[in-house]
Amino acid sequence: MARIVTKRRLNPTVTLLEIESPMIAHKAKPGQFVILRVDELGERIPLTIADFDSIRGTVTIMYQSVGLTTKKLDLLESGDTILDLVGPLGNPTEVDHVKRAVVIGGGVGCAIAFPQAKFLYRAGVHVDVIIGFRNKDLVFLEGSFRKNCTNLYITTDDGSYGEKGFVTTKLKELLDAGEQYDLAIAIGPVPMMRFVAETTKPYGLHTLVSLNPVMVDGTGMCGGCRVKVDGTVKFACVDGPDFDGHLVDYDELMTRNAVYRDQETAAAEVHRCRLQALSDAAMMGGARNG
Repeated sequence: MARIVTKRRLNPTVTLLEIESPMIAHKAKPGQFVILRVDELGERIPLTIADFDSIRGTVTIMYQSVGLTTKKLDLLESGDTILDLVGPLGNPTEVDHVKRAVVIGGGVGCAIAFPQAKFLYRAGVHVDVIIGFRNKDLVFLEGSFRKNCTNLYITTDDGSYGEKGFVTTKLKELLDAGEQYDLAIAIGPVPMMRFVAETTKPYGLHTLVSLNPVMVDGTGMCGGCRVKVDGTVKFACVDGPDFDGHLVDYDELMTRNAVYRDQETAAAEVHRCRLQALSDAAMMGGARNG
């Protein structure tokens, strides 16, 4: 079991958990992930390691409460325990010989982009960061990014904070202005990563995307996380999660990611109904006792 040390809401949809796990914290590197199981009846889900502290023996994850498991995870508080936490899994991001980088995060993907920017910046790399959100209320980690990058650009779809527009708009503006980078790292929704790759391709800018497809065991044995890269089947858990953004088959990836959408929706609804029933029962019991 792994104990939750800290729980903090970052915005209305994203939550940060700092979890006690000395062995993982000692070995973790930017770009890697963990697989967790909340309880004995729970599914295994992958979550990128957003930060780690080998001295305190903790790893940090950030998640959006959208599916059954993340909703169950969201019920836990500081001091509670998670049944299983396995990692670090996957390959760390390759950043050798990089002197100038641009890191692009979209929505909850900013939680994954942060450790990449932090690692590069503290290694002496010039790091420009572009993070995008739907609106001002959803912006998170702004202060953390500002401490761990050279320049930070924030975009919002509605213009309520930062610059109005998408991350690709700002990225193209920087590239057209003559900014030179050795590497671009894009992390966020699949369509966003696809558009970033399409934006950087004419400039010949090497672009990495972090893929998080359906995953079960994290060892490459189940085959659930297969993706097609440059016409070859790869497994995100052991060959990734980082891949050349110009070579990923995004159409196939999006199709595979949607395979279990109906089942996920149904499971979340059942869980919601159970929670409501428990809440109603508690209220009725309180009323009788009153």
